[in-house]
Amino acid sequence: MRRTLPLTQLSRSIAFPRATAADAAHLAAFWPEYRLAPAARASLLAVAEGDPPPRLPPSAGLIRYAPGLLRAPRFGQRGRPVALMPCGPLPAMLREAPLAPPPPADAAALYRAGQAAAQAARARVGGEPCLPDPGAARLRLPPRAAVLVLDPCDPSRLAAARAALASALAVAAGRPLLLARDPAARPGQPPLLRPPPGARLLNVRLSPWTLLDLAEDLHGASAEMALLAAAAGVRVAGRQLDPAPRWAALIAATRCADPFLERPWPFERALEQLAHWQAAQRENRQVAVCLGMAPWKRARIAALFAHAGGTPGFTGRPERAIALARQQGGAIAAWAGRVPEGFRARCEAEGVRLLTVEDGFIRSRGLGARFLPGAAYAVDDRGVYYDPARPSALERLLATAEFPPALLSRAAALRAAIVARGVSKYNLAGAAPPGAAPLVAAPPGRPRLLVPGQVEDDASVRLGGGPIRRNLALLRAVRAAHPEAWLVYKPHPDLEAGFRKGRLPAAALAGLADQVVTGTPLPALLPLVDAVHTLTSLSGFEALLRGVRVVTYGQPFYAGWGLTEDRAPPPRRGRPLSLDALVAGTLILFPRQVDPVTELPCPPELILERLDDPTAWKVSPLTLHRGAEGWLRGWVSRLRGLR
Repeated sequence: MRRTLPLTQLSRSIAFPRATAADAAHLAAFWPEYRLAPAARASLLAVAEGDPPPRLPPSAGLIRYAPGLLRAPRFGQRGRPVALMPCGPLPAMLREAPLAPPPPADAAALYRAGQAAAQAARARVGGEPCLPDPGAARLRLPPRAAVLVLDPCDPSRLAAARAALASALAVAAGRPLLLARDPAARPGQPPLLRPPPGARLLNVRLSPWTLLDLAEDLHGASAEMALLAAAAGVRVAGRQLDPAPRWAALIAATRCADPFLERPWPFERALEQLAHWQAAQRENRQVAVCLGMAPWKRARIAALFAHAGGTPGFTGRPERAIALARQQGGAIAAWAGRVPEGFRARCEAEGVRLLTVEDGFIRSRGLGARFLPGAAYAVDDRGVYYDPARPSALERLLATAEFPPALLSRAAALRAAIVARGVSKYNLAGAAPPGAAPLVAAPPGRPRLLVPGQVEDDASVRLGGGPIRRNLALLRAVRAAHPEAWLVYKPHPDLEAGFRKGRLPAAALAGLADQVVTGTPLPALLPLVDAVHTLTSLSGFEALLRGVRVVTYGQPFYAGWGLTEDRAPPPRRGRPLSLDALVAGTLILFPRQVDPVTELPCPPELILERLDDPTAWKVSPLTLHRGAEGWLRGWVSRLRGLR
C-alpha cells in the first residue's frame, strides 16, 4: 500500500516524475522548503490529481496536488500554474461542503483574506478560466435578481441537484428562477435538471462571474462556487457567507509561485497575474488572422496572440485576410510596415477590425534587422504610434488615461530599473574605444549635444519627421541653431551593423559633427551630454527616462506632452504629463510583452530580468546568415571610405 505522508515527516527532496525538466523546475518553486531531485533519489514524489501514481522508491512518500481555485488559462499549447493546492486534509468548506464552518483565523489573516476576496471579485478571477463572461447586461437579464440553481451535469450527483432545485423553488417567491450549468462541469455533459414552468435554462458554459452577476441567491453551489459567491456578496442557499474566514482557509491551503522566474509568490501576486492573463485572453481571442508577418517572426507573433482556443492563422494576401476575418468574426493583426495603401479603408468598408503590430519600446537583446524576434509589441486598433497623421491608440491612452498613485509608483520603479540596468531598445553590447579617451571629448564650456542618426527610409522618419527627413539635414539644423555646441553624432545601430543603407561619408560630416561615436551603447552616452536633438528617434524617449533635455524636430510619440522642446509641435496633443505618467502609458499600459523563455504574456518588468540572460534571446538557425551579411556590408562601406 502506497503511503501518503505529511510533509513534516519527509526529508527535504522532491521530484515530479510526470513533468518535463522545465515544468519540474517550476513546480519545485511551490515547495521551496524542498530541493529538486531525480525521482529515483527523492524522498517525496508529487503528481497531479488524477494522474496514475508513479512507482515509489522504498523510502519515498507520495503527495498529490491540484490547481485549486486559482486556475491558470492556457495560451495555445503553453501554460503554467500560478497556484496549487496540495491534496490532503483540507477544511470541509474547501472540499464539497460549502456551508461548513471555516476554521478559525487570526485578525491579520482575516483582514488579508477579505482584501484578497475583494481583489478577486474586482478582477473577476477564480474558478474555471476562459469561459465567456458577457455579464448580466449583455444577456439582457436583470442583475442580482434571480434565484440561480447550478446543475453539476454529473449523474452521480443527481439527487443533490434535485434537492437544490426543490430548495430554490421553495424560496423563489416570485423571483426569476434560472438554471445554469456549473462552470466546472465537464464540457459535453448534458444537463440533469429540467426547468420547471416559468424557469429559464442557460444551457451554455458561462463564467462563474457572469452567473454571480445574475444571482441574488445561489443553490447547488460547489465549494468553489460558494467561495466565489462569498467574494461577490451573493447568498448561498439563503445564507450570506462571510468571505474573510473562508478565503483565509483558502490562502492557508494554497501555494503560489512565479510562473516566469520559478520562485514562491504571495497569493495576491497570483491574483494579479491571473487578471493580466485574463485580459490577454480577451484581447487575443479577437484576432482571427495575421497579415504580412515575416516567416522568422511568426512563432513569436503566434505566441503574442495565442489564447485557450489556439492561435490565429497567417497569410500574406490582404483579400484572404479580410475573407478569413469576416468568416470568423474577428480582427486582422497586420505588421504595420506591410499594410497596403488603402487597406484600412477596405477593412472598414467590410466591417473588419484592423490592428497594426509594431516592435515595442524595449524590444530585445539584439537587432530586429538580424531577424531576432522581439519580446514587446505595440498593437494598435486606431493607427500606429509613429504616424502623427491620425490619432493612435497610444496617443489616445496618453491623452485620456487616469494614472493613479500606485501606477505612477510602479512606473517610477520601472524607470529607475531601466536606468540602473542601462536598458535601451536593442540592448547591444559595446564599450568605449580602446585607450583612455573620453567618450565625449568636448572642450570645457561647450554644450554637448547628441544627435542620434536614424534609418532614413524608416516609417517613423517618413511619416513623423516633418520637414526634415535626412540625418544630414538634421545635423545642419542643429549646427545652425547652436554654432557654439559640441555636436556628437551617433549612427543608428542598423547602419553601424551594415543592415540598412544611409551611412554618412566623413566628408559630409565635416564641419557639422565634432565627433562621431560608434560601437558604444546609447545608455553610456546619455549621462555625458547636455541634450539630445532628434527627429523621431526612440533615443529621445530613452533620454527623457534619464533626465536629459530633449529637442524634437519631428513628431515622435513622446512629443507634445510638455516634456520635450518641440520644433514642430504635434497636432491634437497638449495634455501636460509627468514623466512617470508617460512611462506608465508607454511601457506598462500600452504594449504587450511575451516572455522569450516561456512565451507567455508577461509584464514589462520581466523583460528587464530576461535581458540579463543572453540564453533567453535566440536567433533562428535559418537566419544566422544575417550576422555575416551585416559584417560584409559594413566592411564594404568602410572600404569605400564611409563611416
